[in-house]
Amino acid sequence: MGFSCGLVGLPNAGKTTLFNALSKSQAPAESYPFCTVDPNRAVVAIPDERLSALANLLKPQKVTPTTLEIIDIAGLVKGASQGEGLGNQFLAHIQEVDVVAQVVRCFEEKNVAHPYGEIQPAQDLEVVEYELIMRDVQMVERRLEKQQKLARVGDKAAATECQILQQLLHHLNQGHAARSLRLEPEALAQLSQVPLLTLKPCFVVANISEGQLAGPERQHVIGPLEEACRRRDLKLVEVVARTEAELAFMAEEEQQLFRRELGLENSGLERVVSVGYRLLDLVTFYTVVGTEVRAWTVKQGTSVVRAAGKIHTDMERGFIKAEVINWRQLVECASEAAAREKGVLRIEGRDYQVQDGDVIHIRFRA
Repeated sequence: MGFSCGLVGLPNAGKTTLFNALSKSQAPAESYPFCTVDPNRAVVAIPDERLSALANLLKPQKVTPTTLEIIDIAGLVKGASQGEGLGNQFLAHIQEVDVVAQVVRCFEEKNVAHPYGEIQPAQDLEVVEYELIMRDVQMVERRLEKQQKLARVGDKAAATECQILQQLLHHLNQGHAARSLRLEPEALAQLSQVPLLTLKPCFVVANISEGQLAGPERQHVIGPLEEACRRRDLKLVEVVARTEAELAFMAEEEQQLFRRELGLENSGLERVVSVGYRLLDLVTFYTVVGTEVRAWTVKQGTSVVRAAGKIHTDMERGFIKAEVINWRQLVECASEAAAREKGVLRIEGRDYQVQDGDVIHIRFRA
């Protein structure tokens, strides 16, 4: 799997509509708070033109893309960290995801009430961020109390962690997310025992209407949200969730036609995946084994021997070497045999770091 993404936000922000758009699902999207109680979940194939190009060249019987798990989490309200709305039940679901997408409502719809009466995207973002921060404050305070007891009886590791926790607690109480506190890797490792929500990579999805794609309405509504995201160093993705949900069930050619008419270069799913990969520092590599061409996702900087272990543990244990070629070079050569003749198929050892777009064949002892 590529990564998991949790959709969070206020009630009636359009999270379930976005979930349907991204996953081609038909989960109920009602215009009242907490219509989603148990999270909606879906695993979708990540669009990949490179994988398609390899499949067109090699004509395998099976093509396996890497995937995205999407989790549509119940709406959050003010006071969620204190148990309001679905409270901690909501917050606990966020803990399991790799990246958080804060869905912020920008569209006007008189039949869909806003929980606070008017459309103010920047303010809505602050409400969600505040509740996540307050939940982290609680977690840090509990951990700090426990470690202080150990430090008082001479536990040096606990004493060191207390210093880090106090620094983090001050940062959170200033209204800042944990991810914005610059800590050394060793300090971050010590925080692994604290389930911090605001330490997770996060981006914002502006759920807009078609009329807000351009013109004065866009600047009036989206402008303040863009500024709020800049202050928090958050990536912003704009998605017309309702339109994307309708397009999801059309033929691919029709989808492309409608998107061109709206001035959209790619789908909402492609934009979400792109931001998620950047935030998580992920790359995709490919394997051709028997009759299957398959895409795999690993962290940037992963050694080829560790990547081999992702395919199968036997490959990591018995690793000998890797034959590597960039996907584009393979397509241009038209075959692996031609790539060998041209000398563009490389032999790499166990320390080679996998690059985005590599096609890799692992040689190993069984």
